Amino acid sequence: MRLLDQKSDSALKSIIVYLTRAEAEELRDSVNDLWEHPHYAAHHHIYCKDFNRELTICIYNEDDLSGFDERSKRLIANDD
Repeated sequence: MRLLDQKSDSALKSIIVYLTRAEAEELRDSVNDLWEHPHYAAHHHIYCKDFNRELTICIYNEDDLSGFDERSKRLIANDD
């Protein structure tokens, strides 16, 4: 697992995510879709209802990071 705060461009070690039931359902469905269609570097965005908060999720393969941008590759490889 890797966590990135895009605003500060910093790796994070711990976060708390508070979701409504609808957001949790969207997260569940997004994870299921990524699991069933394992195109590495594919991702999903989960938004709150007014679209001012966003959670992006993806599944990665440490042996093939070709679909990721350089910042994501560095985070995955070095956790920084």
